[in-house]
Amino acid sequence: MIEVMAAVAAAKTAFGAIERGVQVAKDIHSMSGQLSQWASAMADIEQADKMVNRKPPWYKALGGGTQAAAMEIFLAKKQAEQMRDSLRELISHPAVLGPSHWTEFLKIEAELKQKKREEVFRRQEVIQSIKEWVAGIFAFLFCTSLLVLFVWLAVTFNG
Repeated sequence: MIEVMAAVAAAKTAFGAIERGVQVAKDIHSMSGQLSQWASAMADIEQADKMVNRKPPWYKALGGGTQAAAMEIFLAKKQAEQMRDSLRELISHPAVLGPSHWTEFLKIEAELKQKKREEVFRRQEVIQSIKEWVAGIFAFLFCTSLLVLFVWLAVTFNG
């Protein structure tokens, strides 16, 4: 599971570094480390939203333990939106870097998110799927063994 608060903290750190870099009129490409950290944190928040709100595991949906995580993700998304708006205003400002740099920023961010989605999140989804299958098989075997036990007890004491 993705740690949402860790992603928010990483996003804030990257945001601060990008903000400082833009204020001293650095080129967007020279801040690739901070952009990578920012995009990674944004991808983590989006993936957490997908995993908890849109497609929670069946055993968590049955247990109802997704409300707190959903609220945490909602707040993280709001913080991310605020940081994105601040960056857009700062980067797009004609006296700083200009609107073309914002487009470039979005392009770089999308590429980094896609790369993380392909590499990291796919692996996490496979692991989650394996966990769900194992839990399902265990639940099936448990219920089947209980049924066999009840049938055996019924036959033994009624027979």
